[in-house]
Amino acid sequence: MSKPDARSLPHLSLRIDLDAEERIGPGKIQLLEHIRDFGSISAAGRAMDMSYKRAWDLVEEINRICGHAAVARQTGGKNGGGAKLTPFGASLVARYRKIERDAARAVRKELQALRTDIGRSRKA
Repeated sequence: MSKPDARSLPHLSLRIDLDAEERIGPGKIQLLEHIRDFGSISAAGRAMDMSYKRAWDLVEEINRICGHAAVARQTGGKNGGGAKLTPFGASLVARYRKIERDAARAVRKELQALRTDIGRSRKA
């Protein structure tokens, strides 16, 4: 990911609080996307600089708070094990990314104004 330049907009980071204790945010969604892309919980964790245990704990948390399995593990064998998103997991990622895009579009003008205001205060 490239470093933003001075003219890039601040960006919106979205966290969905399902209740006071349970939330889905950019980290969990990114983990699911890496599992989808790599076919492995351990590879997804490595891509995010986290241990397999931490990645697996997050997967279990996602499954628990959603009440549906988002990831299905495939046990080892001749070709080794792995993991893949369930249809629910794929839908969760797609829905989160759509909500994120829609929210960013809705606040774009305010983010532009914020960038302008910050630019003015830095020059003062």
